[in-house]
Amino acid sequence: MVKSGELKPGDKLDSVQALAESFQVSRSAVREALSALKAMGLVEMKQGEGTYLKEFEPNQISQPLSSALLMKKEDVKQLLEVRKLLEIGVASLAAEKRTEEDLQQIHAALKEMGEIETDEELGEKADFAFHLALAEASKNDLLKHLMNNVSSLLLETMRETRKIWLFSKETTVQRLYEEHERIYKAVHAQDGAKAEEAMLTHLTNVESVLSGYFEGNA
Repeated sequence: MVKSGELKPGDKLDSVQALAESFQVSRSAVREALSALKAMGLVEMKQGEGTYLKEFEPNQISQPLSSALLMKKEDVKQLLEVRKLLEIGVASLAAEKRTEEDLQQIHAALKEMGEIETDEELGEKADFAFHLALAEASKNDLLKHLMNNVSSLLLETMRETRKIWLFSKETTVQRLYEEHERIYKAVHAQDGAKAEEAMLTHLTNVESVLSGYFEGNA
């Protein structure tokens, strides 16, 4: 809304409750978003008055808002392409090189994902922990470094994707868990080809849900 010009400098934002209802998210999610915008210098909170959009230069908005929060469809598509290239390779190497300790870490994250049904934040953390544990199991320091370099963007994208996934009629928390479970089983069996296939299936489904979301909100 800021990028499109729908919200202009000086505009007063709706209350936290109204924004939560408008975007169909929790009030804590709205407060977190407002805090991030404040840190970016885009809004100011006036005690007893509310939150206002500050004056800003157009070039100011391009860098700090590079996260998935305000990404264009094409940005998300490219990020998913990078993620796919990285994580398919990670899955294959993890299957080949994983240790028993790696398996325990991956399985612990998977188990946590299976036990979390309502707490979105914990679900996101378990989801991301699963993917990072795979990267650790790859035993490739450069690959781990690349994963860490894009981790913040991946986390934001996974956070948004997970919310979209959970609200999608075609998908369920159980399906999300089962796709990760197939990746784990292939890594456990040290079957690189199956690990690649399972990761590709998972990320393709994520891509499909996101594409449907963007088309529905174009």
